[in-house]
Amino acid sequence: MGTLALSSDAGDGGPRKELVQVGETFGRTVRYGADEIAAFAASCHDGSPLQSATGAEGSDGTTASCAHTSSMLIGLAASHLSRRNDGLARRMTGLNFNFAFKAPIHADEDIHLQWKVASVQWSARLGGYLVQLDGNAATLRSGVALVARGTVLVKEAP
Repeated sequence: MGTLALSSDAGDGGPRKELVQVGETFGRTVRYGADEIAAFAASCHDGSPLQSATGAEGSDGTTASCAHTSSMLIGLAASHLSRRNDGLARRMTGLNFNFAFKAPIHADEDIHLQWKVASVQWSARLGGYLVQLDGNAATLRSGVALVARGTVLVKEAP
């Protein structure tokens, strides 16, 4: 198990750049409004009253569907691990993601999404690096509301 995934040598004798490194963290803070939660739930055919713009009767307001925050975490991983803004083109393919939901995420609260690279291993068969990610989504109200684990393939992009 390696700690560093390197780009191929450009042939100029200079140092090779890092594709992804163990311990690397990346995140973003998002906020969902009640209407956004309801629209996302409708697009996923989630008819739960908890995701309606008004929330279910007797509930603590509108809460995001499990798919909503999971999708945001997967998108964060794809965006970061497919970035090109540091002079190195890379691409990510998601292979597996698992989620454990610990607490509801309510409308109109900040949600901090974060991933940490847990391991990096070269796969000759796949022609890229297998990267294990540990992540979560946390809010001030609930603390860690979602725990995530992902396995992705990261390759140098042409």
